[in-house]
Amino acid sequence: MKILMVCLGNICRSPLAEGIMQHKAKQAGLAWMVDSAGTGSWHTGEPPHRLSQKVAKARGVDISCQKARQFRPADMLEFDAVFFMDEDNLLDAKRMAGNMWIDAKASLLLDELYPGESRSVPDPYYGGEPDYHEVYDMIAAACDAFITKQVTKGNRL
Repeated sequence: MKILMVCLGNICRSPLAEGIMQHKAKQAGLAWMVDSAGTGSWHTGEPPHRLSQKVAKARGVDISCQKARQFRPADMLEFDAVFFMDEDNLLDAKRMAGNMWIDAKASLLLDELYPGESRSVPDPYYGGEPDYHEVYDMIAAACDAFITKQVTKGNRL
């Protein structure tokens, strides 16, 4: 399975989501490929935010080698599931993807925990380290829920 995590700048939430999902999938014996992107291009080529790296490392997840990139329309074809951190990111990506958009592949990450509630993973960019820990916990819980659902369905690829 190929999974893409998307936020605004690809330096806070989606790199955490990429690292967490990859780590948890590996622990579950799943050979999944996980990537991340941002709808904006401001941070292209940059590593994740220092607090995203710090919080992930404290939990045993190394995201230091990631580099930010912008979401591209072809991502909708390449990935099996595309998770967005908030509704604005989803709508921006839908506009960017145009006729390559595939509704069935796109959803908010927290829909894994709260189906139909359209909850967002808050952007910790302007916050402090506690905000990054809160975001980590939200993302980790959603990743656990997704992995459990896929394993239960027999989707181990």
